[in-house]
Amino acid sequence: MVLAVLGLAVWLGRAVFDVSIDDLRTWIESYGIWAPVVYIIFYTVRPLIFFPASLLSLAGGLVFGVWLGTFYTIIGAVSGAILSYAVARWLGKKIIKKDWDGNAAKIQQQMEQNGFLYVLIFRLIPIINFDLISYLAAFAKVRFGSFTSATLIGIIPGTFAYNFLGSSAASGNPKMILLASSVFILLTILPVYFRKRWINKRKEDLE
Repeated sequence: MVLAVLGLAVWLGRAVFDVSIDDLRTWIESYGIWAPVVYIIFYTVRPLIFFPASLLSLAGGLVFGVWLGTFYTIIGAVSGAILSYAVARWLGKKIIKKDWDGNAAKIQQQMEQNGFLYVLIFRLIPIINFDLISYLAAFAKVRFGSFTSATLIGIIPGTFAYNFLGSSAASGNPKMILLASSVFILLTILPVYFRKRWINKRKEDLE
C-alpha cells in the first residue's frame, strides 16, 4: 500500500512538472558562479517534491559538461538519497505499525541482510526510479552505511551516462550524440542482464 502511494506520487511529480531541459538549463545558468551550488541544493531537495532526477541529470550535463556535471550530480544525488532515506525511515516508524508478513517479509529480510548488494544492483540500472529505491531501502531497514555506500558506487555509471547524453546534446555533434546514446543504452542493458543472472543464480542456490 505504501509503495503504491509512493509510485502514484512519483507519477504525479512527472505529470505536474511540465518543464523542458532548456527551461532547466536557462534557470540554472541564471545563477552564474553560484549555479553549481544551486544545482546541488536543488538536486538534494528534489526527492521531496518528486522532481524527475533524469531530467535534472541531463540538464547538469548541458550546463556543466560531462565531467563537472557528473561530479555535481553525484554530490546532489547522494545527498538527496540520504534525505529521502531519513524521511522514509521516520515515516516508516509512523505508518508501518506491524511486522511484514508473507512474501513481503521474505523480501524485507533479504534486503535487510544483503542491503548493500540489493541497493547496488538497483542503482546500477538508471531507468529504475531513483527515489523509490531510497524509500524501499528505508522501509526494508537496510543499514544506513550499506545504503549510502551502495548508492555512491551504484549511481556513477548511470550519472555519467545521463550527463554525457546532456553534454553531447549541448555540443550538437551528431557523432558525439550517437556515442553518448550508445553508452547510455549499454549502461542500461548490462546491469539488467547481470541482475537477471544474479537472480537466476540465487534461485539455483535455494533449490
